[in-house]
Amino acid sequence: MAISPTLDSFLNQKQVTYDLIPHKHTGSSMETAEAAHVSGNALAKAVILKDAERYIMVVIQSSEHVDLAELKRQVGHAFEMATETELGEVFTDCSLGAVPPVGAAWGIDVYLDECLLEQDEVFFEAGDHEDLVRVTRDDFERLMEGANRGHFGHSI
Repeated sequence: MAISPTLDSFLNQKQVTYDLIPHKHTGSSMETAEAAHVSGNALAKAVILKDAERYIMVVIQSSEHVDLAELKRQVGHAFEMATETELGEVFTDCSLGAVPPVGAAWGIDVYLDECLLEQDEVFFEAGDHEDLVRVTRDDFERLMEGANRGHFGHSI
């Protein structure tokens, strides 16, 4: 697949320069970081949650888990994990488990863990399990325009 057409279109619309970094097929974000030889702190992962009305995307470092209690404290109510079936219906041009952390491309509200903005470069899934997108911090910040910012992750 290489890159999700939705993501590619959004990156071009935002005039973001990016590189595709191929890697061997992986099954988790930490495996991806290792296979691509990038720091888990610089690899952004998307976690899709839902409530009764909508989906949201929480973007955290791949070396962390979403802190659901902190998210609830900051947002004011609880969310639960979206199912694989739901993910397949929303992210039709992405492989399950390889959703790019750019919710705006799919019209989904984003909650960004600000730790990612401390990285010089940010890497993230291109939509499959064999390619990463590499962007500069400035370009990543532009992609996260409008995201709710805070600290939504905790160490694994």
